[in-house]
Amino acid sequence: MKLFISLVSTFILSVELFAAPTQCEGLYYSNEAPDILNAKLLPKTKELCYSAFAVMHSGISRTPLWSAEHLSKEGLHHKTKRTNDFHPEDQLNADERAELSDYARSGYDRGHMAPSADMGNKQSQHECFTLANMVPQNAENNRGVWSAIEGATRHLTNQKGELYVITGPIFSGSPIKRIGGRVLVPSKLYKAIYDPSSGQGAAYLVSNTPSNDYEVISIAQLEQMAGLQLFPKMIPSDKQNAMDLPDPQERHGGSYNNLSNKDIIHIIEKLLKRMF
Repeated sequence: MKLFISLVSTFILSVELFAAPTQCEGLYYSNEAPDILNAKLLPKTKELCYSAFAVMHSGISRTPLWSAEHLSKEGLHHKTKRTNDFHPEDQLNADERAELSDYARSGYDRGHMAPSADMGNKQSQHECFTLANMVPQNAENNRGVWSAIEGATRHLTNQKGELYVITGPIFSGSPIKRIGGRVLVPSKLYKAIYDPSSGQGAAYLVSNTPSNDYEVISIAQLEQMAGLQLFPKMIPSDKQNAMDLPDPQERHGGSYNNLSNKDIIHIIEKLLKRMF
């Protein structure tokens, strides 16, 4: 019995040790950031707070471990011009951040985790182009299924009124690729969604490959894969079941003005494939 209590205490201590307290107000469900459960993810982490999203950055991967957003129907109605002003993050040490030169001629896109089309003003547009919000992403994936997943998430936000969204990379397999000899290339990408009106959640999961395939999995499944407790205040039993998420391959109702450039390109490509 003493051994059992000791093991339980050690486990609880380890969970608390890797908890991620947040200074970024209003961007996480119940104002609690994910807990880092995998000790390998913890070194050189730094939380960055922006006006419309938050990042937990890793100086090891030189990418975000996650980017978090609190999306609302009202917020998505505010649109502003995409800036494309990609820039290194000056809040990070030079040896822990990605540089534009790392991505140059790498063959990978600078893939947003918190997407440009979610940003409603000039400040948030500029902020979301920080490389601290980027991962090396397969170009076809970024401009195809991933763009469609971003659009489907906005569509669901308009249906539900508000959502909490956490987007991030998963690094698995061996060896893990690098670009610029410094920035790790994720094997998979996820977008985890929590609906506070129902207490339900689910996640889109894709491989970082040219494929347009995707999965919808439960929050519990994703947490095990990612080594994170994504929504600490979510009822554990609700994490076991995946809520219904919109099919990103389908065109959803609403104005085309609400689509990002990537969304429009994806629609045009699908139409051309049907024509020829």
